[in-house]
Amino acid sequence: MSRTYVVTGAASGIGKSTSELLTEQGHRVIGTDLRDAEIVADLSTASGREQLVEEVTRVSGGGVDAVLAVAGLATPNAATVAVNFYGTVATLEGLRPLLLRSPSPRAVAVSSMAALFPPDETLLNALLDGSETEAMARAAELEAGDAQRSSLIYGTAKRALSRWIRRQAPTAEWADASIPLNAVAPGVVYTPMTAYIMSDAAARSQVAAMVPMPLNGFFEPRGVATLLAWLTSEDNAHLCGQIIYIDGGSDAVLRGDTVF
Repeated sequence: MSRTYVVTGAASGIGKSTSELLTEQGHRVIGTDLRDAEIVADLSTASGREQLVEEVTRVSGGGVDAVLAVAGLATPNAATVAVNFYGTVATLEGLRPLLLRSPSPRAVAVSSMAALFPPDETLLNALLDGSETEAMARAAELEAGDAQRSSLIYGTAKRALSRWIRRQAPTAEWADASIPLNAVAPGVVYTPMTAYIMSDAAARSQVAAMVPMPLNGFFEPRGVATLLAWLTSEDNAHLCGQIIYIDGGSDAVLRGDTVF
């Protein structure tokens, strides 16, 4: 049966690969991005997030079957926090009412194995329990610091997103409404976001040491797309609040038994 999917970040990388896969499967895809998409919206701003919800509501006719919040940045600046956390949360919360029109609603976000790295606790606390103003101010402080401090931005935003998913998934708004809410956490994927790593041998070796992927190493976005497609299919009716690491083994290597 054909379903209607909303995919953010649809113009490149994992979002583009996922959109292509879902289209191949016969589904309708409403793609959103900064450019080259059916709906153009900037998730780093409050107005852009509102525009996304308004346009998806209009284009879809008021109902969708699945929301895939894929859009994200990996730059060491405050914009990464704005898009990766607040943009993703606004997408999921803003489009949740449209999911209620579906007989089999699904929602998924893209986190990262970088969430496993030690975060900046001040930023993390602001994201989860403070205001956007506080979080963005702290992100700006980290951005203005040295490379070690600014490098904390991406992983901290993804850790906050993973925790948000865990907190929200079992609630009345999601689980009691029969909407499975989950996230995937990829390792290093060949996308435009990681192109600078792949083009430099030294950077590639450094990342490989930081992100051990013993099972087949770095991989193409189609691998993540396949998982995202299943998580938002009618077959997935009981996964709730799971952060699924599709990372070639990074989680197992870095955390070992601590997950238990």
